[in-house]
Amino acid sequence: MSLYQLPPKPPTKLGIYRTLAPTAGVHVSPLALRAMSIGDKWHQYRMGAMDKQSSVKMAEKRGICDQLVIATKYTNSFKRGSNEAQKVNFTGNNIKSMRLSVEASLRKLRTAYTDNLYLHWRDFDTSVEEVMNGLHILVQQGKVLYLGISGIPAWTVTKANQYARDHGKTPSVIYQGMWNTLERSFERDIIPMARAEGMTLAPWNVLASGKFRTDEEEERRREAEEKGREMLTRGWERTENEKKMSHGLEKVAKEVGASHITAVAIAYVMQKTPYVFPFALDISLSQEQIQYLESIIPFDLGLPTSVGDVAHLLLSHTAHFEKVPRVEPIRPSKK
Repeated sequence: MSLYQLPPKPPTKLGIYRTLAPTAGVHVSPLALRAMSIGDKWHQYRMGAMDKQSSVKMAEKRGICDQLVIATKYTNSFKRGSNEAQKVNFTGNNIKSMRLSVEASLRKLRTAYTDNLYLHWRDFDTSVEEVMNGLHILVQQGKVLYLGISGIPAWTVTKANQYARDHGKTPSVIYQGMWNTLERSFERDIIPMARAEGMTLAPWNVLASGKFRTDEEEERRREAEEKGREMLTRGWERTENEKKMSHGLEKVAKEVGASHITAVAIAYVMQKTPYVFPFALDISLSQEQIQYLESIIPFDLGLPTSVGDVAHLLLSHTAHFEKVPRVEPIRPSKK
C-alpha cells in the first residue's frame, strides 16, 4: 500500500473542498448550511423550526466538531424573552456584548472555539477600533479563528480591515449579505470590495425568501393553503417582478436541464464571481444566460462604480494593452 494513496472518490460534490478565501487557507465544502431556524420559536414567523428535543439531540452528537467549519454571529440580543431586567448590553457591537454573546454561543455549541465569528450588523455607536480590538483579543485567546462581517457598507469593511492591518490585528475574511438575481445591489460595491480585500462571499436570500417558484407551484400552495415564509416580506405571494424573474429562471432551467428553477438562481451567484459559498451544483450557466437573467429586471450599477467602463475607454485612446485576466469562479466539472 502506498504511503500517499489517494482518498476514495467522494459520493457527492460536497466532498470536493475549496479554499475559503484568498486570505483564509482553511478548506471548506461548497455547502454552507444556515441554522437560523434551529429552535422551537421560529414557526410563529413562518421560518420553519426544529423543536428543542431535536436541537439538543443534534448538539449532543459531538465528536466531529473539529471536522466541521462552524460559524456564529454576535450583535443581536440573544436574551430576548429571558428574565433579565437589563438587556441593553446583550446587544450591539461593543466589547461587552461581544464577550457575552461569544461565551454563550460556545456553551450552546459545546465547543471551545468557533471557526468564524460574524459581526451581524453595525450599531453605529461602537467605533471600528473597539470592534476590531475586541475581535482580535478573541482570536488571540483561541476562541475564534476567522472573522466575518455581515450586512454593513463596503467602506466600513475596508476601514476596519485597514485598521486591523495597520495595527497588527486580525482582518475579516468573509462577508455575508443579501444577493440574488432580483436584488443585485450587492454587485455595486460589495463584490469589488471583496475582490480587493481578498474576502469570500456568503450571500443570503439567494432564493428571494422562497419567492422564486413556478406558477404551478404557487397555485398548489394557494389551493393547499401552505403559503410560505412571510417574515420581512409583503406576504407569501409573489410580486410582479418576482413572477417575471421566476419565469426567466424557469426558461434557463429548461435550457440547462435543471430539476428546479432554484438551481439556476443559485448557479447565478456561484458563477458570477469567485469565492462564493451557498451550495454545490452540477449545472453551468453560459455568459449569454447570465446576461439574459440580468436583463429581466433593469439594474444600474450607478456612479462611481460604472466609471470603470469610461476609464477603459479613455485608456484605449492612448495605447494598446494586454491585461492579466481576473480570477474567475470555479465552474462545475464532470469529475
